[in-house]
Amino acid sequence: MPDDTPSDRRRDHALVLFDGVCNLCNGAVNFIIDRDPEGYFRFAPLQSEIAQSYLEDPSLGQELSTIVLVEGGNTYVRSSAALRIARHLTGPWRLLALALLVPRPLRDLVYDWIAANRYDWFGKRDQCRMPTPELKNRFLDYDPPGA
Repeated sequence: MPDDTPSDRRRDHALVLFDGVCNLCNGAVNFIIDRDPEGYFRFAPLQSEIAQSYLEDPSLGQELSTIVLVEGGNTYVRSSAALRIARHLTGPWRLLALALLVPRPLRDLVYDWIAANRYDWFGKRDQCRMPTPELKNRFLDYDPPGA
């Protein structure tokens, strides 16, 4: 049985970075967890130190307004991240990955519109989410700074 150290989790699992104060984003994390029975995805709020270490890549532009997927040594943002996550979920949700055939600028236009309005439509928390004890091992940084 392999060790479950942070470096092993990063290698064997995909990492989803999400806006920890966004209600829509937290709902999306719950949605992913419920449809990821094998526990492939690990999570960290964008506001955490561990997320910041991934966001140091200058090509990402310090993205704090989008979902970020780190998988297999590659980093995906916005609609590409969301749709690549969908293809790993159980049930019909994996069919959403077919939308990857749509040109990225069109997909990201819709994504950006939703992202720009997410706080108005779904609200915002005062601090990043804290996972339940049962889900603690799915979060790489379950004690974000300032929490």
